[in-house]
Amino acid sequence: MTMKTSKTTKAAATGVTRRTLLKTGAAAAGAVAGSGLITGFPTIWAQNPITLRQFGTGVSNINAIAEKCKADLGITLEMTATDSDAAAQRAVTQPDSYDIADIEYWILKKVFPSGVLQPMDTSKLKYFDKVVPLFITGKLNPDSVIAQGTAPHTVGFVEAQDSKTFAKEPTQWFTMMPTIYNADTLGIRPDLVGREITTWADIMDPAFKGKTSILNIPSIGIMDAAMIMEATGEIKYADKGNMTKEEIDKTIEFLIKAKQAGQFRAFWKSFDESVNLMASGEVVIQSMWSPAVAAVRSKGIACKYQPLKEGYRSWGGGLGLASHLSGAQLDAAYEYINWYTSGWVGGYLNRQGYYSACMETAKNFMTADEWGYWIEGKPAAGDIMSPEGKVMEKAGAVRDGGSFEDRMGKVACWNSVMDEDRYMVRRWNEFIAA
Repeated sequence: MTMKTSKTTKAAATGVTRRTLLKTGAAAAGAVAGSGLITGFPTIWAQNPITLRQFGTGVSNINAIAEKCKADLGITLEMTATDSDAAAQRAVTQPDSYDIADIEYWILKKVFPSGVLQPMDTSKLKYFDKVVPLFITGKLNPDSVIAQGTAPHTVGFVEAQDSKTFAKEPTQWFTMMPTIYNADTLGIRPDLVGREITTWADIMDPAFKGKTSILNIPSIGIMDAAMIMEATGEIKYADKGNMTKEEIDKTIEFLIKAKQAGQFRAFWKSFDESVNLMASGEVVIQSMWSPAVAAVRSKGIACKYQPLKEGYRSWGGGLGLASHLSGAQLDAAYEYINWYTSGWVGGYLNRQGYYSACMETAKNFMTADEWGYWIEGKPAAGDIMSPEGKVMEKAGAVRDGGSFEDRMGKVACWNSVMDEDRYMVRRWNEFIAA
C-alpha cells in the first residue's frame, strides 16, 4: 500500500473514525487492528462483518456458542460437526474449507506436521497463563504421573513460528489453544447390571453377554480395549498409547473372540447411538461420554458414569488456526479464541460435564453451587440445571467420580495416535467386520 504524505494520513495514524473504517473495509481494519491502534474489536467486527468457518466434533460445535459469539463480538461462526476420523481427514485434505479447527489432541499428531495449521503466538493469547498445567507440563499437580498415550502437552508446542515439529518443552509457539477435556470411563445402567461394577474387566463378564458395547472410532476404541485387556490380566502393555504390532494383534484377537462369542450388542460411532442403546436397555454397560450419561439421566432413566479402579481414559481438544489466515481474519480468530477462553464458554462446557481449560475464568460464570457440584465434588445444594435450563440432578446429588482433582488425577491414558496407526486401523476394521 503506497502512502502519500498528507493531512489524511496523519489523521489515520492517530486513530480511526467510524466513517473511514466503513469506507476502507475489513482488510484495512485488520491492518490497523494488527498495529495495536484499536482496542475495541467487537465494534469493528460489527461494522465489518467477519465470518469464521469452524469444524470439529459434535462435542463442542454447539449452536449456543455461535449465538453468544455473534452477540458479544459481532463475529459470525459457521460450524460444521463431524466424527473424529472425518475431522482428522478434513483438516489435512481440505485446508481451505475452514478457518478454525476444533479438534482433539491425538488428531493434532496427524494434522500439524502437514502444515495446514499455523502456530499460535502465546503473547496474543490473553488467557494463556490461566491454562491448566495438564496442557503445559502434562501434570495436574507437581507430583502427578504423566499418563500414557498422546498427552496434550507432548503435541502442544512447536519450536518456532514456521515449525511443524513438536517441541519437547513449552515455547512461545502453541499448536492449539486448549478448550475442552474429560476423563472417560464406562457408563452403566445400575438398575440393570444387578451388581457392583469396579473394573474395566466387568464389560467382559459373561453375565452381560449381548448387552455390552464399545465405540467404533479406532483410535479411541483401541484405548478402551487396552484398558479392558490390562484389567482382565490378558496383557501388560509397555505403553497402551503406542502398541507394538504384536500387542495390537493380541488385542484385536481378544476382541474378535469376544465378538464371536456374542459379548457385544453393538459398536457405536455417534453420541446419539450411545444414548439410544443405553436408554432402551439394549445395553447395560458400555463405552460412554459424560454428556451422553447426562442425556440418558435427563430422560428419567438411571445411568451412571462408573469410576473404575484402573482409572480413566482421557481426551482433550482445542482451537487451531488455519495456515491461510492473515490480516483481519487472523485478528478476528485471535479475538474469538480469547473470547472463548474468557469464561462464558468454559462455564457452559463445565455444566455439560466436560472441563474448561481455563478453569479460573469459567468459575466466574458458574454459581457457587454449580462449581461445588461439577468441580469440587460437593453434594448439590439445589437442583443442578443443564446449560439449556433443564433439571439434570436433584439437590443432594454428588457427581460420579467426585471432584475435578479426583477424576483428572486418575487418568491412566490419553487418546492416542500410535506409530503403528495404519496397521492398528486395518486390524480394528477386521474386528468390526469379523
